[in-house]
Parts: sequence; structure tokens; C-alpha cells
Amino acid sequence: MPLTFPPRFRGRSHDPRTATVVGRLLGPAILVCFLTGVFSHYLQEPPLWLAGHLPTRPISGYRVTQGLHVISGIAAIPLLLVKLWTVYPRLFVRPPIRSVLHALERASIAILVAATLLEVFMGLLNTVQWYPWPFSFRQVHWSLAWVVIGSLLLHLAVKAPVIAAHWRRRAAADPEAAADPGADGAELAVDRTDRRSLLFGLAASVGAVTLVSAGQSVTPLKDLALLAPRDPDTGPQGLPVNRTFAAAGITRDDLRSWRLRVDGPKPYELTLAELRAMRQHRVELPIACVEGWSKSAHWEGVRIKDLLARAGLPEGAPLRIVSLQRQGGYGVTEMDRAYTRDGLTLLALRLNGAVLAPDHGYPARIIAPNRPGVLQTKWVTRLEVLA
Repeated sequence: MPLTFPPRFRGRSHDPRTATVVGRLLGPAILVCFLTGVFSHYLQEPPLWLAGHLPTRPISGYRVTQGLHVISGIAAIPLLLVKLWTVYPRLFVRPPIRSVLHALERASIAILVAATLLEVFMGLLNTVQWYPWPFSFRQVHWSLAWVVIGSLLLHLAVKAPVIAAHWRRRAAADPEAAADPGADGAELAVDRTDRRSLLFGLAASVGAVTLVSAGQSVTPLKDLALLAPRDPDTGPQGLPVNRTFAAAGITRDDLRSWRLRVDGPKPYELTLAELRAMRQHRVELPIACVEGWSKSAHWEGVRIKDLLARAGLPEGAPLRIVSLQRQGGYGVTEMDRAYTRDGLTLLALRLNGAVLAPDHGYPARIIAPNRPGVLQTKWVTRLEVLA
């Protein structure tokens, strides 16, 4: 058969109806991923208007939202690929540019596709903690999210008439038949069967990647988590470790000479024995990491509010938390007053009934409700009050 250019695409799997159906699934996935990403970002870098008002309840809030963030992002991958496959024949439309407005429309689509592919690709690599680029993942990922959502809204506004015409099956019936006047009923029936097969395969692939990756945050599915980069049950004391004490640049001598310093109107230092002699509290809290894994554990230690009160500080003072670590990010973190006044926020000394393992932050680490895992600082050596 002789080749023609531009090629002619007759199959209904490339028509506006199919693109609209796939878009109805892809849109919510992107929206969930965006909203949960905004929530995660604001917990890590709260704006001034949120100071003192960060939510500490529900205690598993970050576990749920970050789990949804990673699950929806992974589910978006097959949806995005199929969406691009349904519309790629538009690349062969001639003339490629019909007007200034048409050129702007095509440019906006190019930005949307490029930004979305890069955003999903970077997020996927983040789940395995592989960063082959020289720039900050978090800042670029955050900026790209706004580019994606902005260009998506622009695309939806431009394509609103087409989407409305093909949103419902009945409304799409006439445009579909009119798309190829030469096609008979048998051809249209085959085309609809092809479309159903495509959508069935898409649903199966989305379901499969979700089932084999969601178990790192959804406990009932943990035995199916074949593609999850973390097994929440694997690690010292039954909990995974993202950064070991050796990777953080901490030596055994650092741990042996450890002291806790608390700054305030009445600054003081404590040895580990003195810290253990204080009233201990037990809590069950999850630890949830930005990579998507999470697990609940039993923690025991001294309440942050008690440590502040001993230094002569009012309840709910914002803190800067300093770690012993010399390598890697988050060696110094800040804690909002909403956490410091919460009775569940501990300087933990024990995990699941045993003294903290060095990789889990021995001698002392932070554990707080509804707080990103990267901010649950390990190897804490100093608490400083912020103005």
C-alpha cells in the first residue's frame, strides 16, 4: 500500500470522543496530585499566614495525602501516555499553523505536554531517591506543578466546545458518524469495539500499577507492592530508613559525647541519662515520607512542650531543631508552634519498645503528628527558640 503524507488516521481510538474519555480520567488524577502536592509543600515551607495554624490533626493526614500524591502520580503515567497516543495525529495536521491564535494554542499545548512529562518523570525518580540533575528537585517540582496546572486550565478553556460536544456518549454519536461520511454501520461498530478495547486496557493498566505500588502507604495492599521502592516492614526496628547515620556523616564518637541543649530564658543541657529520667510519654504515630511510604509505630520520649517549659518558655514557642548530621539535607529544620504545643509531639528516645537504633536517630529524634517524614529530625542535639 503506498504511503501518503500527511497520513490518514481512520480509527476511532484517535478521535475527539476517545481523547475526551481519557481526559476525564487524567484530569482528576492531575488535580489530586496537584492539591496533595500543595499540601505537602506548605507543611514543609509554611507561608507566614499559616504560622501557628499548621494542622496537627488528623494525625495520619500527611500519610493519607502523600500516599494519594504518589498513587495518583503513578496512575497518571499510563493515562498520560494513552492521552498523547490518541491525539498525536494532530501533529500531522496541515497547515501546521493557520493563524496567530492557532500558533499560541499549539505553543500552549507544547508547554503542557513538556511540563507534564517532566513533572511525572521527576516525581517517579524521586520515589526511588535518584536525582540525576544538578538542580533542586523540590523547588523545580513545585514550580513545574504551577506551569502544568496553568497550561491545563488554558487548554481546557480553549477546547471547551470540543470537550462539551464529546463529553457524553449520546452527544458524541452524531459527530462520530459525521467524522467519516463514507463509513458504514459495520465500520463504526468495529471502531467502537476498538475504542472499548483501548479503554479497557487502559483501565487494567492503571489498576495494575496502582495495586503493585500503593502498598507502601496502603497497609492492606502491602503484599502486592511489587513495584514500590520501599517495604514499610523492612528496616531496623520494623521501620524503613532513608538516611543511615553513616550516610549523615555521624560517628560513634559523636553519639558517645552527645548532649541536648535547649535555649531559652533558662537554657540548659541534658545528658541522655538525665533525659531518660524525665517523665516519658508513649504515642502511636505514623511516619510518612515524601517518597510515598508510610507506617505507624510506637514511640516513647519527652514531650517538646515539657522541654520548653523547663527552659522558661511559653507553650507553643516555634523552634529551630539542629541535628548532629553533617551530610544531606534537613540537618536543620523548623517546627511551627502548632506542633510544639501539641502533647503528641515528642523528642523520642525509644521506638517499638526498644532504644532507638542509630539509623533511626539515636540518641533522640523528633516525632510529631501530621508532619512530613523529612522534618521528623533525627540525631537532635539542640533546640533553639525562634523569634
